[in-house]
Amino acid sequence: MIERYTLPEMGAVWSEDAKMQAWLDVELAAVRAWQKLGKVPKGAVAEIEAKARFDAARVAEIEATTNHDVIAFLTNVGEYVGDASKYIHYGMTSSDMLDTGLALQIKRAGRLLELDLVALGTVLKRRSFEFRDTVQVGRTHGIHAEPITFGMKLGMWAFEISRHLKRMRMATVTASVGKISGAVGAYNNVDPRVEEIVCEELGLGCEPISNQVVQRDRHATFLNTLAVIGASIEKFATEIRHLQRTEVREAEEAFGKGQKGSSAMPHKRNPILSERMAGCARVLRGNALVGMENVALWHERDISHSSAERIVLPDSCILLDYMLQKFTTLIDGLVVDESRMYANLNQSYRLVFSGSVLLALVDKGMSRDDAYQVVQACAMRAWSGGVDFGDLIKRDPAAMAVLTATEVEAAMDPNQFKVGREVIFRRLEELEF
Repeated sequence: MIERYTLPEMGAVWSEDAKMQAWLDVELAAVRAWQKLGKVPKGAVAEIEAKARFDAARVAEIEATTNHDVIAFLTNVGEYVGDASKYIHYGMTSSDMLDTGLALQIKRAGRLLELDLVALGTVLKRRSFEFRDTVQVGRTHGIHAEPITFGMKLGMWAFEISRHLKRMRMATVTASVGKISGAVGAYNNVDPRVEEIVCEELGLGCEPISNQVVQRDRHATFLNTLAVIGASIEKFATEIRHLQRTEVREAEEAFGKGQKGSSAMPHKRNPILSERMAGCARVLRGNALVGMENVALWHERDISHSSAERIVLPDSCILLDYMLQKFTTLIDGLVVDESRMYANLNQSYRLVFSGSVLLALVDKGMSRDDAYQVVQACAMRAWSGGVDFGDLIKRDPAAMAVLTATEVEAAMDPNQFKVGREVIFRRLEELEF
């Protein structure tokens, strides 16, 4: 991932040094496992643990000749360890080390993403209560529908993030799986107990039956989970982009001191972070497709998946980490114009209460079809003439034959929705991150 979107902690998980350290952790755990089974002398284990190290630049130098990264790595470690290095990688195939090491990286990356989701969910929940009673027009198809509150919108997003947190935890466990089962997964040259000991020591699950690799449906699930989280961020960001439009102007991204919006138009304050989120989400979806393409390998395996994984797994983790942290900052500083929300609510001549008036007529004995015709006729006149919908209802003979003016106004009171709001926010109070 380019430096622009790489934050230090997640970037460190996917560095060359971190990758090779994970490889070394796997190899050392395997040596210790073999020692427990009586295959490696204690003295050799102590020597290996004391001397084993690597130099990424030296590994690259060796690989230029061997054209095999694992052999280059093991050769470099052997240069440090000496004769005892003969016990390193004993009975193993390259993917035993590669896939188990990758599982360690995925586990660490997944944990950071979980923390990111907790942070975003916490901010969304806090701000939803801040705007619990800030009435806003709800829109369907981009058209005024019925009143909501802005806090409800943010609360809905908080629940979505809580679902993603559960998915992230499950996907991380699913992909944090190792294998030490040899060239075709049949334990031909390695004791199955080595795999159990190594995975337990490293805090990983074991692939119950593998071929040469951990099965890639696990990694596809992980990448798809990241992509779905990205899709939600895009959804939230798209809403903010709409709300920041000049014609709406109900909420906008914070605009920092010294910030510039356009090289040509000094007045511009653009939703640049929200637009960036939308673009980054597309990359995550593309990477998820690569993950699914990697599931089908030839026979006991080929390496068509590995070249692609070197790109998509680090890039997706790094990019989603960036998106979550940036979007958390965006929400935390989101500027909300409550007066503009109220003004926009009234922009459609109180037509947003048509459903309430319809039910008021039905409650007074009018048939639904007749009530719908009365309300729709008044609504269309309000639209075309720019006239208050409530005044038209109060002038309609059929409506006033069953309703009083006071009942009409009661049906058009935004506070009538408080009962539902109370239920929603009781649920939100119970939400934990």
